[in-house]
Amino acid sequence: MTVLCLVELDGAEPADASLRALTLGRTLGDPSLGAVVFADSANVPASALGDYGVTDVYVIEPSVLEGYAPQAWGRVLAGLAAETGATAVLAAGTDRGNEVMAHLGAITGLPMAANCTLVTPDGGRTHRIVRHRWAGLLLEEAVMEAPMALFTVATDSVAGVSAETPAIVQVHVHKPELAEADLVVRAVESPAGAGGASLATARVVVGGGRGVGGPDGFAPLEELARLLGGVVGVSRVVTSEGWRPHKQQVGQTGTKITPELYLACGISGAIQHIAGCAGAKHIIAINTDPGAPILAHADYAVIGDLHQVIPGLVAALRER
Repeated sequence: MTVLCLVELDGAEPADASLRALTLGRTLGDPSLGAVVFADSANVPASALGDYGVTDVYVIEPSVLEGYAPQAWGRVLAGLAAETGATAVLAAGTDRGNEVMAHLGAITGLPMAANCTLVTPDGGRTHRIVRHRWAGLLLEEAVMEAPMALFTVATDSVAGVSAETPAIVQVHVHKPELAEADLVVRAVESPAGAGGASLATARVVVGGGRGVGGPDGFAPLEELARLLGGVVGVSRVVTSEGWRPHKQQVGQTGTKITPELYLACGISGAIQHIAGCAGAKHIIAINTDPGAPILAHADYAVIGDLHQVIPGLVAALRER
């Protein structure tokens, strides 16, 4: 009996959102916690995964499956679940995690619950779950009736906590059998920012809103994000104006983020935006308006012009 978790990588390390999912996975009571990683076996962070209780790592190398193919990834998870007798398969509630798990649900014919905050085995074929609804504005309690639980973990609901005793990890190179139909759709994406972090998993996010002024105003924010090893995020108005792509939007209708630091520049802080950034451990706001709603959620605030503050911050970081 085992629990399987799809683990995404942030550069050479497990993504923070995946470490949170592993933390929840350890609470399900099965003796074995397996991590499924799509990467070269030489680059798999086995020791870091062992720190979070992973006993087995199943590696699918690029020579077998290159690039991101969501249906193929779902097929791989289905095969591994059958081989290992998995009682549950989970992933972080990122765009990729939710997409792959939805494919797995379609392949297996089993229900999948997204953005769970708590999952409790309830004897045999059922699990009691609590999950986010309406972008986290309410919590739903439900019972999942299925021989194998499929779910994703809300990225801002569970703290990533290492196991009391690190596990001894066995690495298995898995070579799945895939049909051509599973490989019809593939995605190739460029690394977003330093280290290749995505918006959902980045440890630092530099956000820009209407106060940036226009598309050209994001150049200093991009430089600051690079210096801090982070990525750029934006408010909804920025995407509505066409200044930046929707994939960078933070908020209820965008991406929910859980970074160590969220630096919000020229963002007023509408409730829809706060729903997306409330999981940040620290929020620093730069705004000319001392009454901006985001200041009520910020740990620190700079009341000033971001066009003066950001270049000054960039210069100080360069000097160091």
